[in-house]
Formats: sequence, C-alpha cells, structure tokens
Amino acid sequence: MNRLSAEAKKVFASLPEPGVMESLRDLVRPRSLECVQVEVSSRCVGKCSYCPHTVNAQSWKSRDMSLETYALLWPALRCAERVHLQGWGEPFLNPHFFDFAELARRAGCRVSTTTCGMVMDEGMAEKIVESGIDVVAFSLSGTDSATGSARAGISFEKLDKSVRLLQAVRKKRVAVHLEIHIAYMLLASQVQAIRCLPELMEKWSAHAAVVSTMDYIPSMELASEAFLPHQREKIEAARVMLRQAGERIRASGREFYSSLPAEKPTGGCRERAHKTVYVDAEGTLSPCVYLNVPAEEQARTRVAFGSIREKSILEILSGAECRAFRAGTQSTHPPEACLACPKRFEVFCS
Repeated sequence: MNRLSAEAKKVFASLPEPGVMESLRDLVRPRSLECVQVEVSSRCVGKCSYCPHTVNAQSWKSRDMSLETYALLWPALRCAERVHLQGWGEPFLNPHFFDFAELARRAGCRVSTTTCGMVMDEGMAEKIVESGIDVVAFSLSGTDSATGSARAGISFEKLDKSVRLLQAVRKKRVAVHLEIHIAYMLLASQVQAIRCLPELMEKWSAHAAVVSTMDYIPSMELASEAFLPHQREKIEAARVMLRQAGERIRASGREFYSSLPAEKPTGGCRERAHKTVYVDAEGTLSPCVYLNVPAEEQARTRVAFGSIREKSILEILSGAECRAFRAGTQSTHPPEACLACPKRFEVFCS
C-alpha cells in the first residue's frame, strides 16, 4: 500500500487481501465482470454543447466519490477484468483518483480512464506513469480549435500540450505498459474533421482511437449532431470518411475503431451491459452510464438497482431484478429503458 495516501490506507486497511489460492484461480479462471465503470467525479471544467452537464447545468449534481464508497466496490473489483475510472465528469478532479487506481490494481484489475486533459501537469503525468494505469484516453470532438469548438471551456492548445507532456514522461520512464488513446466524438456538423485524425495521431504518437457518435442526446436541439438509424445517406457519407481515415491509421501501425448505426437493432448491446456495470459517485449501481445521468431532468430515464452504501454490491448484482435486466440487454426483447438506445443499433465500421 505504499502508493496510497495516508487517508486511503486507513479506509482500505480492513479490505481482505487475496489469498494464494484465490490469486492462482485468477490465472486460469475468467472473471465474471468484464468492466466496472466508476464515476469518480461528476464535476467538469468543460461546457461541451452536446453534454448533459451543460444542457442540464441548473440541476446538475456535482459530486466526487469518497474513499469510503469506493472501498465498498472491493468485492466487485475482485471479480472484474478492468476498472474504468470515469463517468459524467473529469476524473482527475477527484483528489483520491490515484488511491482508486491503486486499489483497483491491487484487486488484479487493468485500469483505464478518460480525461479532457485540462488539469494535466508534469506532476500528474508522473503520477499516471507511476500508478500502473494501462490506458489514458483523451476526449475530443475535432482535430483543431475550429472543428472542436463544440467543447467550450476546453482549450485545444492545452489539450495538445497535455498529450505531449504525458507522452514525454511515458517515454522518459520507458513506461511500455501505458497506452495513449483518443476518445473521439463524431459530430455530424464536423464530420469532415475526421480526415485529419491520422495526422493528429501521428503527432501525438497515440496508440489507438475510438470514434463514437452521440449515443446520448440530452436535448432535441442537438439531434442534428447525431446519426440516427433512418438517416442512411448521412450515415453512409460518414462511413466513407471513417473507412478512409481508418485505413491510413491502421497502415501506420495504430489501432482504430469506429461504429455507426444500422437500420435495425443488432440483437445485443454494444456496451455489453450483461458483462459490465456502472456505479455513480454516490454508490448507486446502474446498467450503464446512459441510464444514470446526475440531473433532475433525466430522473425519469434513470435505472438503479440499489446503493452499495446500503447493500453489498455482489448482493445487488445477484438480485433477480438486476440479473433479469442485464440478461435482457442481449435479447431481441430488451428492457423498455433500452428499446431506443443507439447502442442496440451500432455496428463496427469495417
């Protein structure tokens, strides 16, 4: 526990260490959860036009997860392949972020996060490399200041410096375990910017890029920025540009993933909600991040199975309601909350 803060050492002290037999079983037996996504903070310095944090600013619940709440995740961490430390906010705003990463690694999990890059400095870059985190994804919606203008409050120049700083520290420390990814939001109004992504990835020495569309539409005024299943001409035009960018990126030895909606549901959930789980900053367990937005306007769409502060997380996961919902996400007759979800239509672009 040397990497833990003094406060975290006290809070995590009672957590049971995995025994020898348990550690050996981990080597041969797959874990039951592919990923536990944890909203370590719902606070953010950005005011991106397409984010519910901006659209629902008046009723937004800004909060950080506490050490005590995170400790209650321990049984699930021991069952998870990966922990993704990010929800509806900037994860590095939580002062306990690196304590969370350390506990996840002690549980045997791979650890990743997604950041806007606005709070990066040399000290943080050093901590990231030392922490053993294996993926840091930087979010963006354009390849320069002009095409990324939807991300108000996010300086593209600062983002550029943040990525290059982390890469410099990673290379200095020969931190081959750490990969720098790009989490790219493809907005319909700026679709042409994707053509410059190969050059940006080359400049940043990024290992991979994942291009998503606006799966969560916080207001109908933003619907034009999304790619809806019936908009075939719009989708096919974007597919051509994504394919061209993808070919160039893969030719450089980097990874590239993108998806667009098909006309009909694919029969499953691309979030793989049957194998993953989302826990918000207050400890509420939900199927995914889209069904637990911390704003009053989104309360009617919220799906919650319980609070880990009131009941064991494994008890919640084994409950009939939770098991039925998660299994249903993979069927042709999903739960009502999932019927119109874009994740049911998405297919990877070749």
